[in-house]
Amino acid sequence: MSSNRLKALSIATVAILVVGFALVFFWTPMDADQGFKQKIFYLHVPLAIVALLGFMAGGVEGFRHLRSGDKRHDLNSYVFIHLSVVFGVAVLVTGAIWAKASWGYWWVWEEPTLVSFLIVFLLYCTYYPFRYAIEDRDQQARYASVFAITAGAFVPLNFMAVRMAESVIHPRVFATSEGGLPDSMLFTFLICFVGIGLLWLLLVKVEMAGKQASGQVSRLRRALDPEAHGRTVGGRIAPNMETP
Repeated sequence: MSSNRLKALSIATVAILVVGFALVFFWTPMDADQGFKQKIFYLHVPLAIVALLGFMAGGVEGFRHLRSGDKRHDLNSYVFIHLSVVFGVAVLVTGAIWAKASWGYWWVWEEPTLVSFLIVFLLYCTYYPFRYAIEDRDQQARYASVFAITAGAFVPLNFMAVRMAESVIHPRVFATSEGGLPDSMLFTFLICFVGIGLLWLLLVKVEMAGKQASGQVSRLRRALDPEAHGRTVGGRIAPNMETP
């Protein structure tokens, strides 16, 4: 992505987030049960949805890598999963804050929605040690792609299982028998969701640009000093840092 497009994406992301959270605090009504503390919903839920979609997108890119052998898809899969794990941390933090404010507890193990997201998050945390335990870069990329596909398929299955379970205390606000969110809340939620989605995309573009720049520097160093490629560090071959 060119610098102009990246700048335009940054401006759009900031503008939509500002509009979204201005609507949250100054337009949407107070929740009848939770009052002001319910407004964290507009941050917590979009973060969770974007993180889960990012995990599944990582699986799609892993499949494309296995099918084509193109390392760009492996890089995409890595970056998608990496940023989604970061968003997952934000989901758990905001969820704990909301739980403490609403329920008086930082965590409720009996709540399937909370536990299921934690399971998905911990599953993807194993992606990094699994990937970097393999020294051969081609083999590393193939195994990481298999992991991304398998874990990505688990995400919707896990979500459907949770939806079929009886929720204990976690609120369900979409497509409920009571009609779901009021129009003003739904509109604001969608604006915040778009903003969080654009934030994820912006961070993906920034990280990929950084990795591509790092790869170019590595290639330049090898061109200037061919003997540097394959040197050993502590008796082991130095890893190639052009890709994840």
